[in-house]
Amino acid sequence: MLQLDSTDQKLIAILRKQARTPVVDLAKKLGVSRATVQNRMKRLERNGIIQGYTIKLKPQAEQNPIRALMTVAVEGKKARQVITAMSGCPEIVALHNTNGRWDIVAEIRTDSLESFNRLLGDVRLIDGVSSTETSLLLESL
Repeated sequence: MLQLDSTDQKLIAILRKQARTPVVDLAKKLGVSRATVQNRMKRLERNGIIQGYTIKLKPQAEQNPIRALMTVAVEGKKARQVITAMSGCPEIVALHNTNGRWDIVAEIRTDSLESFNRLLGDVRLIDGVSSTETSLLLESL
């Protein structure tokens, strides 16, 4: 894996806060030339450290306003099977393997409480799911 020096780490920290920071501003904040910033960004992208740039939307602008985290316990060695089944649900926007009490954490976004309830029922019926616990996300800080 590519070694990141303090300049790379500072560059990434700035981009995490504001991915559209102009290169000239990045160079000033880092105390390096524009060319150095551009070369570092290209190297970080080429090596897969930076995989893309994104935006943050106001919650009111989201098409699927109901957001939740679902934790899932899996029976035996059925985690891959459960993950495959859950991956087919468009309301599940991300899946994470975890350790501890829960085996999987799913990030959920739906457009209504009815579709949210339907998804919860569908996940509970997946072969290999032993239990779930779901928390609605009320506010992101």
